[in-house]
Amino acid sequence: MSTSVETASGQQEQTGSSRNLMLALVVIASAQLMIVLDASIVNIALPHIQSDLGFTDANRQWVVTAYALAFGSLLLLGGRLGDLFGRRRMFFWGVVLFAVASLLGGIAPNEELLLASRGLQGAGAALASPAALALINTTFPAGKERNRAMAVYAAMSGAGAAVGLILGGVLTEIDWRWTFFVNVPIGLLVAALAPRYLVESEGRDATVDVPGAVVGTAGLFGIVYGLSHAAEQGASWGDWQTLVPLIGGIALLGLFVLVEQRAKHPLLPMRILGDRNRAVSLFAMLLVGAGMFGMFFFLGLFIQQVLGYSPVKAGLSLLPFSVGIAIGAGIASNLLSRVDPRWIAGSGGLLAAFGMWGYTHLTVDSTYVSGLLPWIVVQSIGMAFLFIPLTMTSTARISANDSGAAASALNTAQQIGGAVGVAALSTVFSSAATDKGKELMAQVMQQAQAKGLPAPHTAAEKAAAAKQFQAQYGPEIQTFASTQGFWVAAGMLLIGAIATFIFLNVKHEELATDGQEAVHVG
Repeated sequence: MSTSVETASGQQEQTGSSRNLMLALVVIASAQLMIVLDASIVNIALPHIQSDLGFTDANRQWVVTAYALAFGSLLLLGGRLGDLFGRRRMFFWGVVLFAVASLLGGIAPNEELLLASRGLQGAGAALASPAALALINTTFPAGKERNRAMAVYAAMSGAGAAVGLILGGVLTEIDWRWTFFVNVPIGLLVAALAPRYLVESEGRDATVDVPGAVVGTAGLFGIVYGLSHAAEQGASWGDWQTLVPLIGGIALLGLFVLVEQRAKHPLLPMRILGDRNRAVSLFAMLLVGAGMFGMFFFLGLFIQQVLGYSPVKAGLSLLPFSVGIAIGAGIASNLLSRVDPRWIAGSGGLLAAFGMWGYTHLTVDSTYVSGLLPWIVVQSIGMAFLFIPLTMTSTARISANDSGAAASALNTAQQIGGAVGVAALSTVFSSAATDKGKELMAQVMQQAQAKGLPAPHTAAEKAAAAKQFQAQYGPEIQTFASTQGFWVAAGMLLIGAIATFIFLNVKHEELATDGQEAVHVG
């Protein structure tokens, strides 16, 4: 009788523990989805935000870049704060800050306040996201349970961009401001549940690496600002506002490495990057983030401004990406117990690059079914095959004390990759659009001269001619420029795939026994 009671009690305890683990995963995954989708949710709303608040074509990218830049440049600090003061605490305050910043973005009356709110959103995400990943490492036992939790987390990271576009389309039909307001109730609910279902990590008696935080953040900002300025209409790579930030940013990142090597409690311990497999994983994730964020940025504009889709239809047109990510994540998660990560991630990189190559064939006459859908499906599965193993290998065999820093390094690679990707591909887009515009304008002028038509002289005539030219040739210019950006993005993904095949050397058995002690939620 006693044995039966004890058995029943043990089963009940195990069931309760499993239920709490599942709820903990729901809380973490919800926060990660909210954070990642906010990097893309405004892409569909960009044309409406631009016309409502008066953004120029050159400045509109900052609505996306400001978030990615703040997020990526502060992630290292956010991860270390979680290690020092408690990951659940940083997760909670990060989500709260994110919700408050979203409210400010929703009520923003001008572009200055909107960009400031995007920066605050990024800061909140920088606190919450590395804490979320580190909590998975310390909450779920190594093996099947942690692999499944990691797969869900990585799927949220991969599908979040597509979900953001879908949700952004639906909400933009109501009002673009709802793309910000929607985060408020979700964020507050996640913050309320976090203390109940997430286990707090032990804090450490150490100081924050302020010099490393300042130098690292300034270096990352300089690089992205320089690339963004080069993307502006009429800007040149030889312009001092491009060169000075770029050179200064690179120099500051070099100084950051020196500061971290000498710091007693470094923001990013160099031993994390000293592991070859982790360094390769972070490098590949950097390129994946660059390609993916750039792809969504250009596809969102192409679908609306060339295909002429409404915001809702544009968002729904990317639903297959989310479905493909979910299917690919399930397959990749199962394969990880039998296949080494390099083969999964490398194959995923090739598939993703192939899908990106497909977009380079877009024309103004392309249709969604034949011109976009097949490549969206191929790329989504490839992205899932990249995200799942790279998330695992970047945090494998890491000590509990460094798990927050490792998690923040992974997120930094993805977000800075996204910021640099949007800026760099916008530079490619801008240059290609300028060249194509000049080519078409020369053809129009030759045709006008051949027909004996007078050239416009007055300001009104020139404005009318420019408007007519844009209406007639704008979609062709945008499509051509977008395809040039897709070529570069495909190259980025291909390099990531090759690097993964050659240098990543983690055995699948190591992912199930990484030596970390899991803290069970009970």
